[in-house]
This record gives sequence, structure tokens and C-alpha cells, in this order.
Amino acid sequence: MPGESTRRIGIRMSAASPAPLANKVVLVTGAARRIGAVIAQAFHERGAKVAVHFRRSAAEAGALVSAMNRARPGSAAAFEADLADASALAALPASVIGTFGALDVLVNNASTFYPTPVGSITAAQFDDLVGSNLRAPLFLSQAAAPELRRRGGLILNIADIHGLRPLRRHPVYSAAKAGLVMLTRSLARELGPEVRVNAIAPGPVLWPESGMDEELQKRIVARTALRRTGTPEDVAKAAIFFATNAPFVTGEVLAVDGGRLTGGDDR
Repeated sequence: MPGESTRRIGIRMSAASPAPLANKVVLVTGAARRIGAVIAQAFHERGAKVAVHFRRSAAEAGALVSAMNRARPGSAAAFEADLADASALAALPASVIGTFGALDVLVNNASTFYPTPVGSITAAQFDDLVGSNLRAPLFLSQAAAPELRRRGGLILNIADIHGLRPLRRHPVYSAAKAGLVMLTRSLARELGPEVRVNAIAPGPVLWPESGMDEELQKRIVARTALRRTGTPEDVAKAAIFFATNAPFVTGEVLAVDGGRLTGGDDR
């Protein structure tokens, strides 16, 4: 599920951190806030140069990039793009390459999430949810593929456990994330051997920004094997694992859910 704002999580930069990703360039979509910001920070702390994509959160993106550049000058830049715009999907990787001279990792994190109960689903909702969760990752990956092939790169898709098991009242979101899971496996076949493609499927990591009933939160946690929620850092650690310690892993979907998939229904 989506994460919480960078201001609440905090920015922790250290120039003395290990740098296993030095000289690598990473593009994280939806990176101004919430889980995306923490993923971007984790890559930066390990030596990567980071392209912070945002759509509306200019202030948060600017603050994150400024913090990164204070720790390591010239190591981060912000890129504004509306991923619903087909031309932006082609232009974004090119802009990152133009700024940093390369692209090694694409993290497809940007997402929209809201309920669409059957009987009330609109075409606009369908286009938005499928567009952000499936269409954008596909066309960004396609645009980035030549450079990622040249660099022996990695695509990481941030899916959701509800792409593996549907979430009630969210059929369009669940279907879009299920499509992203299959896209991950398909791209792994299409882009191998030069490019690895994997996905992370978070579970109860952070609650939706729009809020969630406290009793429902308790029921979800009770049906999670570890009996607690995770953190954005748990997702970021999985991303770093794929980037640094999984050279023979592709086409895989890693659930970071505390065992939520082993539990019962959400409602």
C-alpha cells in the first residue's frame, strides 16, 4: 500500500555510507514522497545518482533532491512529468540520460489507489488506475530498454499483494497490479539476458493517505503472520537487494508483507 510523506519519515543522509551502487544512475517514479522517497533515499545512500520523478509534489521533490545534493553534490535531480501523457513516458528516461549520462535502474513506483466498487466504476477511473499502475510502467520500460540493455540494468516494479489476491471494492486497482505482475515476468523474458526485471509486492506497510477504519487496520494486522505492519524501509531494503545482491534473479515477485498473503480476508 502507498506510504507516508517524506517529512514524517525523515531524511537521513550520510556521506560515509557504503557505496555499492557508485556510478549507477537510478530513476524512481513517484519519488517525491511516501515509499518512493524512501526507495530513492536508499539508493542514494549506497552511492547511486538519483533521478526523482514527481507530478505535483514539487516542494517535496525539491526538498529531497536538496538533501541528497547537500550530502553529495550533483548526485540528484528532480524531473517533473505527467505519466498519463504518452509523450512524457518516452521523454522521461531520455531526460535522465541527458542529465546524468546513463541509466542503470528504473523503479516503477508511481501509482494511484482508490476504491472502485462494481456498479460505480467509470471509464475515467479505469483509465487512471490502469494508466498509472500498468500502462506507465510498460512504456517507461520500453523507452528505457535500449539504455538498460547497454548498461546491463534493472527494472523494478512496485506491485502489491493485491495484484496476487484481490482487494475487495478495488477490482480495477487489483487487476492493474495483477497486470503489472505479469508485465514483470513478460519483460524479464523479453529483455533478458541484458536486463533483469523483478517486482516487489508490499502488503500492510503504510495505510492509504485517505485514511482507513482503525478496526479494519487491526483486523488486517491480526491476519498477518508477523502481527505488525511493515515500514517503507522494508520495501527499500528489498529494492536494494535486487539491485546489489541478486544478479541471477529475474522475473520474480517478492512479497514484502509480513506473511499477509497467508492470512484471511481483509473485510
